[in-house]
Amino acid sequence: MGSTRARIAIDAMGGDNAPAEIVAGALKARQELGVEVLLVGHADQIKASLAQRKDVDISHLDGVEIVSAEEVIEMHEEPLTALKRKRKASIRVAMDLVKENRAEAVVSAGHSGAAMAAALLRLGRLPGIDRPAIGAVFPTINPNKRVLILDVGANVDCRPKFLEQFAVMGAIYSEYVLGVAQPKIGLLNIGEEPSKGNDLAVRTHQMLAENSFISFIGNAEGRDVLSGNFDVIVCDGFVGNVLLKFAEAVGEIVLQTLKEELLGQGWLGKLGTKLVEPSLRRFKQRVDHVEHGGGLLLGVAGVCIISHGSSQAQSIFNAIRLAKEAIDCEVLERIKSQYPESTQQSPVSQPSAES
Repeated sequence: MGSTRARIAIDAMGGDNAPAEIVAGALKARQELGVEVLLVGHADQIKASLAQRKDVDISHLDGVEIVSAEEVIEMHEEPLTALKRKRKASIRVAMDLVKENRAEAVVSAGHSGAAMAAALLRLGRLPGIDRPAIGAVFPTINPNKRVLILDVGANVDCRPKFLEQFAVMGAIYSEYVLGVAQPKIGLLNIGEEPSKGNDLAVRTHQMLAENSFISFIGNAEGRDVLSGNFDVIVCDGFVGNVLLKFAEAVGEIVLQTLKEELLGQGWLGKLGTKLVEPSLRRFKQRVDHVEHGGGLLLGVAGVCIISHGSSQAQSIFNAIRLAKEAIDCEVLERIKSQYPESTQQSPVSQPSAES
């Protein structure tokens, strides 16, 4: 396993700041990571964004390719309906590039439901995986440790075997991408005892305890999520998405409150702000979703990173880096190794991703 010269398809029209910030992040990744990028979307708008950059000669863009896609799936549109109607939508064209082996990964900051639906419809699921899951990395109280939460929005309703599959995929990702030896797995619940929680939690606890592939250490309560005692925590997408949005808000509120309190103390507060500015910057890096780039959609037959809708250049860069790490660490191949090709899969049902 080593670093590869990955080709990554970027949904240049996805997100609040498309295409300018998406293009900027992709160019940064091209320059600093050595990846080849395929910018998918309105060719004229992408070229205009490139032309605005003083540091880029658009007549000599080695490793950067523009792939035309005339349509965009808007945030208010129903994912499956829009994907079927808009065959030239940027997210669909990007997924097709992976399907056709012209790219190894997709990065999108657009409609998350459309990204998941496109991945399922165009790439399909990995053998043995009933439902894909979106994994998000959270900071913990230990500055040298992170925790992977999944699912954070792909599946509102889950069965115990779905959560068990999430745990297996999360363990693989934690070990090979995040570098955690024997990652500790937890099940998000309302109490530590195996009998606590609803029927889903109780049945899932038993299945995880019996799975020899993972190191399951029990239930994780809400207060345990950021404790650093767990490396992977599994839950259904409804709870996970609420947790994700809450964590993002808390980080922003804490940072803003600290600044307001310090600045409200007059010149002494301003002096204090200058003194603690490096610490505030490090705090922001630990809690800001921008630093993590996005969530990896685990369980589909391709590397797919779903970024925050408000992503700017740095976040897109980090998302591309995340995609490259997943490729270099052969995450898909490692998940496949846990589920034989003969495993029967149930038909794909309508995705219920949070958008």
